Amino acid sequence: MSKHVPTYELYGENTGRSPEFWLHCETIRSRSSLHQWEIRLHRHESFFQILYIGAGSGDAIFGEKNHAIHPPAVVTVPPGLNHGFRFSRDIDGLVITILRSHLSHPPGERSPLGEWLATPHLTPLDPDNAEAAYVMQTLRRIGDEFENRRSGRNEMLAAYVGLVLRLTARVSDEANAQEPPLNESERRMGILNELIQQHYRSHRPASFYARELGVSPTHLTRIVRSMTGSTPHELLAGKLIEEAKRQLVFTLGSVQEIGFRLGFADPAYFSRFFLKYTGETPRVWRMKEKVRLEGA
Repeated sequence: MSKHVPTYELYGENTGRSPEFWLHCETIRSRSSLHQWEIRLHRHESFFQILYIGAGSGDAIFGEKNHAIHPPAVVTVPPGLNHGFRFSRDIDGLVITILRSHLSHPPGERSPLGEWLATPHLTPLDPDNAEAAYVMQTLRRIGDEFENRRSGRNEMLAAYVGLVLRLTARVSDEANAQEPPLNESERRMGILNELIQQHYRSHRPASFYARELGVSPTHLTRIVRSMTGSTPHELLAGKLIEEAKRQLVFTLGSVQEIGFRLGFADPAYFSRFFLKYTGETPRVWRMKEKVRLEGA
């Protein structure tokens, strides 16, 4: 049975009323901090969203796939897409919500920009690239214009939004055009990383991933060693440790709760697993890390 994904006006809002705005802008921090820095899977039927990540990090979830966000970057989310986000506590950026009817090229329209807007995109922004730097500057201007309510505000916002969308599409297309074709090991490694993201909480063995990739366990080990220097088992353990550390720092759950979320039925085994790969128990690591962050 498929999981129900709620439809929201804005994050966590489901009023059923018609929206009273065509564009809304707020900081990512102001909204995500209310939800423990995690926006669960949801969708908007009438809204197109632009997220600008200037600092911090996180994950964008589109459907069932996770995409790591490294700043600076722009995320565009079309209407009707199941999506969610996880952010670090030092996240800095904006989320801009626009009524679909107010876009000059609605998502899906038969034009290069309309077709580009019909799918989600995570676009890294290189500050040394003139057009990417201009996207960053214009996004900050949208935030300033929205907040200060000067004369001509709607016209300026509409112009800035159109400029941001066109330039972001260009930056994204140019970056994709410059990417060299993947060799077979790189392609399989990319698929493996997506599979691990989907299944790591289930503690599937390496043989499961080999079967999904259509290779033998021995061949999978060769691929992973050549691309990462690790074994598949070490890669899987590393993902669990990475997520355990993230939850220990950025959530309020107990060590036992975090272990359960990560698929460990036995809290003692979770502690032994964490100790094996970090040299410290989850509780000790959490206390030391919080002291370190508070002193930073």
